[in-house]
Amino acid sequence: MAFLAELKQRARHLKAETFALYLAARDPRTPWYARLLVAGIVAYALSPIDLIPDFVPILGYLDDLILIPIGIALAIKLVPHQVLVECRARAQEIIRNEKPVSRVAGAVIIAIWLLLAVLCVVWVYEVHT
Repeated sequence: MAFLAELKQRARHLKAETFALYLAARDPRTPWYARLLVAGIVAYALSPIDLIPDFVPILGYLDDLILIPIGIALAIKLVPHQVLVECRARAQEIIRNEKPVSRVAGAVIIAIWLLLAVLCVVWVYEVHT
């Protein structure tokens, strides 16, 4: 039971860090390259579609367990320290008071994945004709 509680705590921390990075990406003091990386990480972390689907044994969860923490660690290094401190505080406050919801972000993520799917279908069609 202690292992499960620790795992849940780590998942909550990872979720809070992801949301703080989302806030940092919207801060004008964050460099453009950090914003781009953070946007990709947050989109991947919050996306219902994975690089490797979760139903694939072991590998399905392994991509989430490796790619997201590595991306978050890299993004944390690229975001200015003061911006990250402020965004973490704001994220904790928002999480305590309400659930963060962004329908626009959801729509953008779905649009990106649909575009990628269409491009893959076109590519496969071109290769096989």
